[in-house]
Amino acid sequence: MQIPRFLLLTVLLLFISFFGACSRSPDELPVIPPATHPLAREYIGYGVVNVSFAHLLSEPSSSGISRDYLRRGTVVRILERRPVTDRGTAVSWVLVEGNYQGSAAPSNGWLQETTVEIYDNEPRAKTASKIMEQ
Repeated sequence: MQIPRFLLLTVLLLFISFFGACSRSPDELPVIPPATHPLAREYIGYGVVNVSFAHLLSEPSSSGISRDYLRRGTVVRILERRPVTDRGTAVSWVLVEGNYQGSAAPSNGWLQETTVEIYDNEPRAKTASKIMEQ
């Protein structure tokens, strides 16, 4: 009895893919998910403004209305990240929350992600802020 070629080929490919997937180079690290799912939190992390002045905009677009401005070293709480195509270019924006510049009411607004260094917790962001202000 002769085994059909396609069956033999299928078994051979399965064998190779199984043992090929089991081998891993020593420099590769396994992906370990965080203890808490990122979507379970009400915020993404904290950021520190890394430019002299950053305009806090009403929408994630360079044509948004300026609500406020933030100085270099200001720590912000990041609520959302959003990639947007602005004038044909993909730009990433972050929605930040806070009460800045002594404003009476919190002024949530959008910053280009390139104007903010992002950290996973507030103490790290505050440490980075102190270093930036020096």
